[in-house]
Amino acid sequence: MNNHNYLINPFYQFITPLQNLAERSRATFSRLNAAGRFSIRYQSVLHTAPRTDISPELLAEKPWLRYYPPQIPLGIEVDEETLPGMLRESARRFPDQTALIFYGHKMSYRKLDEAADDFGLSLVAQGIRPGDRVALLLPNCPQFVIAYYGALRAGAIVVPCNPLYVERELEQQLSDARPRILVTLTLFYKLAKAVQPKVGLEKIVVGNIKDYFPTVLKLLFTALKEKKEGHRATLEGPDSLSWADFLTGYKSGPAPYLPGVKAADVALYQYTGGTTGTPKAAILTHHNLVTNARMCWAWLGNGPKTSDITLGVVPFFHVYGMTGALNLSIFSAGTLVLLPKFVPNEVLKAIDRYHPTLFPGVPAMYMALLDAPGVSKYDLKSIKACISGAAPLPVEVQNRFEKLTGARLIEGFGMTEASPVTHGNPVYGRRKEGSIGLPFPGVRAKIVDLESGLSDLPVGEIGELVVSGPMVMQGYYNRPAETANTLRNGWLYTGDIARMDEDGYFYIVDRKKDMILSNGFNVYPRDVEEVLYQHPAVKEAVVIGAPNARGDITVKAFVVLQEGQSTTADEIIAFCRERLTRYKAPRVVEFRDALPKTLIGKHLRRILVQEEEEKLAARKHEAEASDPLAGEHGEKAARKGLHFPPGKGHK
Repeated sequence: MNNHNYLINPFYQFITPLQNLAERSRATFSRLNAAGRFSIRYQSVLHTAPRTDISPELLAEKPWLRYYPPQIPLGIEVDEETLPGMLRESARRFPDQTALIFYGHKMSYRKLDEAADDFGLSLVAQGIRPGDRVALLLPNCPQFVIAYYGALRAGAIVVPCNPLYVERELEQQLSDARPRILVTLTLFYKLAKAVQPKVGLEKIVVGNIKDYFPTVLKLLFTALKEKKEGHRATLEGPDSLSWADFLTGYKSGPAPYLPGVKAADVALYQYTGGTTGTPKAAILTHHNLVTNARMCWAWLGNGPKTSDITLGVVPFFHVYGMTGALNLSIFSAGTLVLLPKFVPNEVLKAIDRYHPTLFPGVPAMYMALLDAPGVSKYDLKSIKACISGAAPLPVEVQNRFEKLTGARLIEGFGMTEASPVTHGNPVYGRRKEGSIGLPFPGVRAKIVDLESGLSDLPVGEIGELVVSGPMVMQGYYNRPAETANTLRNGWLYTGDIARMDEDGYFYIVDRKKDMILSNGFNVYPRDVEEVLYQHPAVKEAVVIGAPNARGDITVKAFVVLQEGQSTTADEIIAFCRERLTRYKAPRVVEFRDALPKTLIGKHLRRILVQEEEEKLAARKHEAEASDPLAGEHGEKAARKGLHFPPGKGHK
């Protein structure tokens, strides 16, 4: 069966009634009343007027500070805290506070901290030393959180992997990172075993999705669903260890000890797409990631003290979910509701049931919830703040979602290399349509010329966005040339064409590279083209992002066939889906006799994009000519089809 079935067709049909039965008498969440970072504070008062308490000298350097709401700090505190130290501090202060909720099972900070210790000690007992890599092939589940903080506590470098990868993609990433141990679930064990001999994995630690289910739910799942849905696996050989055995195995030998971890130590190899189609890992330290979590916390502002409950549905294997949901929640000693897959009705049920206050997401998520059947019957008023990333946020979606929930939904911006968040519109301040907002506290940003990247451009002029600050990566792993091109003179060159207005708000104008942003995910044309060229009938191929009537981007392939060969668009699409994560595969294929090229034979991708834009404009014009309302209402209706497939990529 499809080993991705758990994320595509989870067992929601019987879980929710059982959860409701098991928790009819559940207690109300305890509230945190401590001062400082352990209380994310919200308020309803908007501050849109410019501040008058900032010196002219500081405004000359950072003009955006003028529109910081008064509760937002002008800078960020920088200390020597580490990610596992962050968890330890939250557990010390609030040991009985609920840290995680997973299908009704609650884990306290004390239990989470102890489990992270067990995992870290087990790694040390297995010979893992500081700087060794540990890969996580996991969706959002307790095993991810425990293994993540446990591996970091052992001094290891975490390598998050997308569990929807096909074998070729996973092998490519692991061959580059060379982890010694991989942690996964039974559902993905077959995939892990397939790549093990090719990438030098010494051990595979295998959990089961039911490991942290409530007792009754676990029994029913074992009897009714485990085998049927592909969650039962027989472990092969001594190099495969069950999750339970691994967590306790260190206790039978000499007592290991955990090494000291420093803020400057590398915590993460976070993979992003490369310009050559090969993977590249952004090297992120504990300092980078803790600081970015602190920046996100500061951006949420001050207000009534309350416990923070975060809806953790953005994948943690992506740095946006890792920082904006996981690390932020642990940093603030909040409660994190884990959802391994975005399914609109299940997300609505989780909001209604657990009353989250913070919901980081992407535009397609908010769109899907707005258009979910029966959305009005759910209580969504607990949500106070949402930070939207990965794609432009339509104003219509923002307005509808805020009206439905009463929350403040803001648009932000970031990239993997910056841990990832750098900009955002103020939650309780002035927002500007189409803007990615203001740089976060501690972030410096400017626009430089596109040619040399050395000259600062004045307000309003278009150039490349560059940023600097304590959240910026150390470089790319084993990619010195790309590191030198991206990190220059203390600045991170984002590759995004942008401008800054007179108030310090930034706007993304275009992509400097050819990356396709489809439904919130980065699709690199070269990745798709390499697969297309493996097809025996394909002579030439170019992949672009084609605009469509829904207002988003479709991955489209233009193909020239080998002489005497024939195939169909459906066959090409199926060929790609066997070799690529589903969202990367082209949805449309167009066959041509020739493709536009330069004099030296380079494909003119921009010509194909221009043709698609002209065709879309012509179709809209024809529709509006026949029905004056078709353009407006047709586009709104089409947007309802947007969805959020699980996966990686965000910028």
